[in-house]
Amino acid sequence: MSIQYQRDAGVATLTFDRPARKNALTIAMYEDLNRHFAEAAADDGVHALVLTGAPGAFTAGNDLKDFLDNPPSGPDAPVLRFMRAVAGFEKPLIAAVNGLAVGIGVTLLLHCDFAYVAEDARLSLPFVNLGVVPELGSTLLLPAIAGRVRAAEKLLLGRPFTAAEAVAMGIANAALPADRVLPQALETAQAFDALPPDAVRATKRLLREPLRAATDEAIAREA
Repeated sequence: MSIQYQRDAGVATLTFDRPARKNALTIAMYEDLNRHFAEAAADDGVHALVLTGAPGAFTAGNDLKDFLDNPPSGPDAPVLRFMRAVAGFEKPLIAAVNGLAVGIGVTLLLHCDFAYVAEDARLSLPFVNLGVVPELGSTLLLPAIAGRVRAAEKLLLGRPFTAAEAVAMGIANAALPADRVLPQALETAQAFDALPPDAVRATKRLLREPLRAATDEAIAREA
């Protein structure tokens, strides 16, 4: 399996597990992600969801050959359903970013409530470099989070940037030693076991509501 899903008490963990390809995502992996997001959303025992990658990378983004062979053909394409699942996930979403994070490996972070990034991680948004436009609402959310000038730099030039830059831009909470990234994400996730889940979800909904409709529109417009 290229996606691993496990639950430990109130914490579910989704792991991109395709290390030979730096955890690049395929259509089949998006189908698995959609199924597991729905499972975590429906399970009242899950209080938070952690996203991470098999050692060496968070994800190198889409597998380009698979993506070209199976391009999104409409709003029900697996990748677009995944984007809507991420944007609409009501429970705390926490990223543990180790190593490489490319494309959707970075745009995902804009939808996470917490993100911890390894100090040696390299992040990039090379959409324009590949002849396409950004996705997952990043043309709306990155300027809102980081400011228009920084968003233009990252989205128009596509140059790699560091974990420290991600923190300075407001994309991540902290840059940590690589061996501390996942433990910190799990520690944060476990904190929600002791908090009232209805209040947590209502607060997340209130935090996201001002941009929710605009985010959905941006995802569709980018697609």
